[in-house]
Amino acid sequence: MTTETENRVRALDEETVASIAAGEVVTRPEDVVVELVENALDAGATRVRVTVGGDGTRLLRVRDDGRGMSEADAALAVERHTTSKLDDHAELQTVSTLGFRGEALPSIAAAGTLELVTNDGGARGTRVTVGPEKRVEPAGRAQGTTVEVRDLFAEMPARKRSLASTRAEFARISDAVSRYALARPDVAFSLVHETDDAGAANGRGGREVFSTSGSGDYADAVLGVYDRDVAGRSSTFTAEQPVDDDGETATVRVEGLLAHPSVTRARRDHVYTAVNGRAFPSETLRRAVVAGYGELLPDGRAPVAVVCVSLPPSWCDHNVHPAKREVRLRGRREIERVVREAVHDALSTADLRRAAEVAMDLDSTLEPADTESRFAGVRVIGQFRDLYVLCEADDELLVVDQHAAHERVNYERLRAATNGETEVPVESVDVDPPATVSLSPAQAATADEWGDELDRLGYAVESFGGAAVRVRAVPAPMGRAATPESVRDALDALRGGKSSDDAVDRLLKDLACHPSLKAGDELSIEEATRLVDRLGECERPYACPHGRPTVLSIGEEAFVRGFERRATRMD
Repeated sequence: MTTETENRVRALDEETVASIAAGEVVTRPEDVVVELVENALDAGATRVRVTVGGDGTRLLRVRDDGRGMSEADAALAVERHTTSKLDDHAELQTVSTLGFRGEALPSIAAAGTLELVTNDGGARGTRVTVGPEKRVEPAGRAQGTTVEVRDLFAEMPARKRSLASTRAEFARISDAVSRYALARPDVAFSLVHETDDAGAANGRGGREVFSTSGSGDYADAVLGVYDRDVAGRSSTFTAEQPVDDDGETATVRVEGLLAHPSVTRARRDHVYTAVNGRAFPSETLRRAVVAGYGELLPDGRAPVAVVCVSLPPSWCDHNVHPAKREVRLRGRREIERVVREAVHDALSTADLRRAAEVAMDLDSTLEPADTESRFAGVRVIGQFRDLYVLCEADDELLVVDQHAAHERVNYERLRAATNGETEVPVESVDVDPPATVSLSPAQAATADEWGDELDRLGYAVESFGGAAVRVRAVPAPMGRAATPESVRDALDALRGGKSSDDAVDRLLKDLACHPSLKAGDELSIEEATRLVDRLGECERPYACPHGRPTVLSIGEEAFVRGFERRATRMD
């Protein structure tokens, strides 16, 4: 029981303070890996190898070929509040490095046993061990640094018990290393997982989870982390735009890689983002990337993408989260806009034809096409099952889904007319005699509210008493009239929109579907050619408004391999 004379507030000893700091920075093995990888990158490493034993609490090792440290610097780097990256407090506002060399090492050492072996290019290296006591001794090592951490959280049983399963913790580490491997394609990364004690003890063995070449090409990095299919169906991009915030202007650079919409995932976890070299899962930037894909994505799906943003150091604050999982951006909305537009523009100029899977277990590849010509030189050679238009394009057979293609053409024409981008109004035809369509009360109220939009879209609708309307005219894009009953779907689309623009866009997508070609609609060669030509004129010809593909391509090599013959060409 306490008394009034006892002190309730007291200064903590240095060891307790160090333990608290370790708890703030190192909450799980992933945090250790991120700190050590960032130190390696700041040291100018061109190769980084990460080795993990089990879930990371038994062993974490990060080896790099960076600048390394002298004996004096290595001995000081494991002490608290030391750094090679910061001279004074003012530099905190404009720091351009990923971290401060040494700031995390004492926190890591407080949570486990740390060994640092480093060489700055001299005749010998230095080994610093922080165990129960600190030891500094000579060591043999080429230029660079290796940091090895063992028995993480051995003295913190509550922290260790709070970790997830071995598989889940390693998945976090794998994702963290993947983020940097993709954001820094100029650095060769490798990740090794050791599951047995013997491999961890002698530093050999283990399974290489992935490795990247360090070529500097985003596609090569994706090839290492993912596979040839994702890398082959993707496009790199670069864009720059000025942004303004409170009267100050800065240039924002956006670059990376965008997988084509045929490559999707169920979650946004595969949208990798980085700001000024720091790779972290930014929800702000992920949202902008998905918005840039827009209607190209099927409903409920997310893309695979790597998007790296560069801006002046004073425009971003890396110190808003103790584990560096967030970055605060100045002019956030403007930066979101730049990212969204960069992604949209890159996809608008990319060839997004989807490579067809041929039922012969053959590999199919997507080769880049001349995006300026789109379907110039494509020759329609027939129709299959009154649904697919078959076209010859150099060494490829293009298969066009006539309904999806017609939807895309209709949608873009309707959107252009609605936005006033063209002087040609939406084509409309009279309904003779006018049709009476019954509506729900909510639909009838929407018809009154959105009357002007219905007019611009080619509907002529008037109230007919109660919850009914008289439809005197309907849209007829490409000469194919919508049904009078389609006004119900149009009104539902308007009601379901989150904003007026969203509502109109939903309406246009639904409206574009009604008059589009259906299965069983037979086309002449001339009609099919006209459809393909119109599709090639679209801003985004490779997907319908709902995200389904419009064009599949089958390369000649698929037939050559399938029929086991040599390629031939008719001259």
